[in-house]
Amino acid sequence: MSDEPQQQGWTPRDATAADPPDTDKRPGTETGPDDTDRPPGEDDTPEADEARADDGPRAADDGESGDAQEGADDEAPATEKAAPTDEDPDGDGDEEPDEPVPSTHTAHTGATATAAVKTGKKKGRASRPKRTGWRRAVPTWRVTLGALLFASLLVIGGLVTGYLLVDIPPANAAATAQTNVYLYEDGTHIARDGDVNRENVSLDKIPLPVRRAVLAAEDRDFYSAPAIDPMAMVRAAWNTVTGKGKQSGSTITQQYVKNYYLGQEQTITRKVKEFFIAIKLGRNQSKDEILEGYLNTSYFGRNAYGIQAAAHAYYGKDVQDVDIAQGAYLASLLNAPNAYDVATYPENKQAALARWKYVLGGMVKEKWLSSEDRADLTFPMPERAKPVSGLSGQGGYIVQAVKEYLAARGILDEKTLATGGHRITTTLQRGKQDALSAAVDEQVISELDSERDADRNVRVGGVSVEPATGKVVAMYGGIDYTKQFVNNATRRDYQVGSTFKPFVIAAAVENRSTTQDGHPINPNTVYVGDSKRPVQGWTGARYAPENEDDVSYGPIPVRRAADESVNAVFAQMAVDVGPSRVMDTAIALGIPKTTPDLSPSPSIALGPATASVLDMAGAYATLANHGEHTEHTLVESITKNGTEVPLPEPSTEQAVSREAADTTTAVLRGVVDGGTGSAAQSAGRPAAGKTGTAEEDRAAWFAGYTPELATVVAVMGQNPKTGAQTPLYGALGMGRINGGGAPAQIWGQYTAAALEGTPVQGFDLRLAPGSNEPPPGQRDPENQESGNPEDPYRPRDPGEQAGNGRDGGPYGVGGAGSRPGAGQATGTGPAGPSGRTPRTPTGAGSPAAPLTPAAPAPATPPTGPTGPAARPH
Repeated sequence: MSDEPQQQGWTPRDATAADPPDTDKRPGTETGPDDTDRPPGEDDTPEADEARADDGPRAADDGESGDAQEGADDEAPATEKAAPTDEDPDGDGDEEPDEPVPSTHTAHTGATATAAVKTGKKKGRASRPKRTGWRRAVPTWRVTLGALLFASLLVIGGLVTGYLLVDIPPANAAATAQTNVYLYEDGTHIARDGDVNRENVSLDKIPLPVRRAVLAAEDRDFYSAPAIDPMAMVRAAWNTVTGKGKQSGSTITQQYVKNYYLGQEQTITRKVKEFFIAIKLGRNQSKDEILEGYLNTSYFGRNAYGIQAAAHAYYGKDVQDVDIAQGAYLASLLNAPNAYDVATYPENKQAALARWKYVLGGMVKEKWLSSEDRADLTFPMPERAKPVSGLSGQGGYIVQAVKEYLAARGILDEKTLATGGHRITTTLQRGKQDALSAAVDEQVISELDSERDADRNVRVGGVSVEPATGKVVAMYGGIDYTKQFVNNATRRDYQVGSTFKPFVIAAAVENRSTTQDGHPINPNTVYVGDSKRPVQGWTGARYAPENEDDVSYGPIPVRRAADESVNAVFAQMAVDVGPSRVMDTAIALGIPKTTPDLSPSPSIALGPATASVLDMAGAYATLANHGEHTEHTLVESITKNGTEVPLPEPSTEQAVSREAADTTTAVLRGVVDGGTGSAAQSAGRPAAGKTGTAEEDRAAWFAGYTPELATVVAVMGQNPKTGAQTPLYGALGMGRINGGGAPAQIWGQYTAAALEGTPVQGFDLRLAPGSNEPPPGQRDPENQESGNPEDPYRPRDPGEQAGNGRDGGPYGVGGAGSRPGAGQATGTGPAGPSGRTPRTPTGAGSPAAPLTPAAPAPATPPTGPTGPAARPH
């Protein structure tokens, strides 16, 4: 405590003492309006007011933390004084004592000192002006720079994360799905099967001008630019937002990623994935690989995916045959496929023309096309839209047959074929295919009448084979696969009838067989041709087949028995040869051993087996090829995505000797020249053939050949609702359909058209010994004269002959029971409809006591069970 007396009105303050309370007032003064708002202890002098005014703006500055902290630091020392010493009695840092303060300002001394000190310190700093108005909403450069740096880090981090997390996915199913394309031998299209109309082609199959047209339309910098173009993406987005039209900023790589790996949905997620996959793809694949994939996955309209399908959809040709103008139009379609299809939407031609010119202009600009060549180009009008060549018409039958062929030979199974992408060139020849279809249409389809119930059941199947190569050159499966889906050319459920009889002759000559009395069998061998005559030498159940119309011929040589298709003769001949040998010969010639109802019994000669039209054509082709059997083939070549699929070499073997085959041919020539197959003479070529009729006239056949072609035609009856086989009685307005009728007429018309313009070839035959003369001890009943009524070889008088019934061929003048015509054209004039009442055939396999070989049976056989059914011819 100082000994010095304190001055009046001044009291030393402790450095730690608080400011005087707000209630301290100067005695004897009044409080004005301004005093109420003034902080306690603050001076009210003009100098103090000025100091407060100077401080105000700084106090309301832009809130920077440094200024606020400085104010706090300045204020704290102003209220604290050092303890008085001898050198500094007043503790304010100088040696001179302060002047005493008048008593009237005692209450404000501390505040005044504080303000003075604060004001003094602030005067040494540059003050910042206050941010007002719109400037307060604009961030400072420091804030902006920080935000940009932060955003950059986020973008970089997002790109790195996206690149690491997004992998190249497997291709989507729609992008890999392709059609299998089926072609004629010359490369023209038959059909396509599959849900997606696409056929991938390698880049080298696409002409360079066509590729450049696509680049001019979609991405001219494709080979030099990166996989993505951010500026183009921003530009496209801006144009879309500003209403300049929805645009795509995607490169070809991005579009390929969308087509092949992702989908067409317009979502942000898909766009993000597309971005990152495109970057990776650009690093992993070459530009050529990406362009090839793009051209094979892009949509061109008309349900065409890929440029190969588009070339067929708009110009009916392979892409390798597309020219520059057509390629530029196809490239134009990528921008708006439906809008630029000028054949479908003629009103859009101006827009399509403008786009086409844009593409060509781009090619000129990039120096891919000269201005002179550009000036010579005219707009290539596309073809009108046609249904995709799918499975309608004959296409479906051919596809079905090819699939069965490939699966049966282990070339491609059904599952592998279903993956698509196979280009299958068949052996079918377009001209011959069209000729066969035209013959069926003219001879049968055009004659059908919806008012006739029987006509609703008519079905037709046909196959034509080259004997020398085994190639199937034509196939008719039915009226339309989408209406009748069963292929009549390959089905195995109709009896082949008398078309099986030539195999008995071939077996007889091949095995040097003899009759029951030891005479060699050849075309002149004489048999008894009486209807229902029991076969001799058979140890099984009694079998006595009925001839057609129950006609009996008496003694008759094999040659004429073939012309008349006499069941009794061929059943006996089958027993003489041996039914097992007959069956083996048929299999060697080309009939599958798994054919239903192919069994070694006397009835085998009459054709109860249900081989297909295709099977029979192959077997007859072997006869035409002098007994050399080449397995029939339906496929010339197969590729998948440009890679060849290996095919087995067709097997060839000598099924029967040339003498056996040629001798059979010599007999079958007589069937065409003057027998039941005379309608086949319309081919205008040397021909051999045989007619046939299934049981109850459910099918009628003609199987024949020239040296160049072997063709089989069958007309079948089938209920369209139940699928049951039905007789052909009344069909085409005729009493019955025979093998010598519509089937032979189709054969003749087709063969003439198929071989038109080619030299006429005759048969070069090498016959077995004795084929031109009867065996020793036998007489030719056609040349003998005998008055002995007991002579079995005596020709019957017209009055006692039951008729001259033939298998659909012309009927000569006969005795009782003969009929004029057979419902088809003959060599002598038009034929009339048959008035024959259909008979009910006998049951098959009826048990009977075995027969003991005996002399030729009487003309009228004993009554009783006849064994297996007598098949009509």
